[in-house]
Amino acid sequence: MFRSKELAKHNKIKHYFFNRTGGLSKGIYKSLNCGVGSKDNKISVEKNLKIVCKKIGSSYKNMTLLNQVHSNKFFFLNKKSKFLSRKLKGDALITKERKIILGVLTADCAPILIYDKKLKIIAAIHAGWKGAYRGIVKRVVKYFIKCGSESENLIAAIGPCISQQNYEIKKDFKSRFLRQNKKNKIFFKKIKNKTYFSLNMYIYYQLKTLGLKKIDIIKKNTYSPKNYLFSARRSIHKKENDYGRNISIIMIN
Repeated sequence: MFRSKELAKHNKIKHYFFNRTGGLSKGIYKSLNCGVGSKDNKISVEKNLKIVCKKIGSSYKNMTLLNQVHSNKFFFLNKKSKFLSRKLKGDALITKERKIILGVLTADCAPILIYDKKLKIIAAIHAGWKGAYRGIVKRVVKYFIKCGSESENLIAAIGPCISQQNYEIKKDFKSRFLRQNKKNKIFFKKIKNKTYFSLNMYIYYQLKTLGLKKIDIIKKNTYSPKNYLFSARRSIHKKENDYGRNISIIMIN
């Protein structure tokens, strides 16, 4: 379990980036698998989610998760809509309501938590390369600003994701990013005829370009077994038939 030093300075919110320890799942899902879409035992997953909710100090009925689809779509939750979010397809949640747990699931993609320290608005974002490329981060920050936020009051934390050293990509992948912006070449590194992509730095610079001053990066590589995190790419390389999901959550007290 990890916390952002910047977000931890603010007692009006609670947040956690969970790793895979402390749960009840078995086998390849050992142990805190929160992937409701995984092939894991559904009862175990629900119990794991309840463990997470207890840790942050709210109830399971107040947890909101999405059917994540690598999009740029987000949802703003109020008291009437908070239970509907489980049925919605998108990749970010925003709220200013107390005791609503916003959660995103990852297994190499980046979880991003945002807090407006003045207006007391929070967001949880799931951003793989597709979502980041399609502008999910930009759309969420723009919505904050539309609600009256000022960029200097926004604090963002980019959670554990796959590191550049393990994120090998194909040539057409890089070409896509260079067509978007030639400056994106700084997020790629070539080593021995192989090219690697830095997802967290791509997201970091998006946030920086949007005017955020306080951006925390949790430098924990999901691919590395020593960090006890679920990784889709590592599971594929090990020829496992599925993988667990890490959960990242944020809540206004």
